[in-house]
Amino acid sequence: QVQLVESGGGLVQAGGSLRLSCAASGSISSINAMGWYRQGPGKQRELVAAITITSGGRLNYADSVKDRFTISRDNAKNTVYLQMNSLKPEDTAVYYCNADIRVRSVRNIYWGQGTQVTVSA
Repeated sequence: QVQLVESGGGLVQAGGSLRLSCAASGSISSINAMGWYRQGPGKQRELVAAITITSGGRLNYADSVKDRFTISRDNAKNTVYLQMNSLKPEDTAVYYCNADIRVRSVRNIYWGQGTQVTVSA
C-alpha cells in the first residue's frame, strides 16, 4: 500500500509565500514522477507543477505559476516540495499531491488527501 502525505498549506496574505511538502511511503519499487494539482472553488482540478524522478528531473509548470512556484524533489526521502512565492488570491485552492509509482510490476497513479491554501487580498 502506498500513501502520499501532504503538509504546509495554510492562510497567507497576497504576496506571501508557502512551501508544500508531499512524502510518499509504503511498498514502493520506484517513483516515475511526482507533481502538484489544485482545485479552486467551482473549478476543475488542474496541473500546477510536475517533476520526473526517473528521467533526469524534467519540470513542467502551468503558465499561471511560472516564475512564482518552484517544484523540487528529495529522492532519498521520496518527497516533493512546492515553493510558492508571490501568492495571489487566485492561487486559493486545495492542493493535491500526485505520484506515478511502481509497486513491484504494477504502475499506478496515487493522490494525497489535499491541503488547503488560502490567499487573502
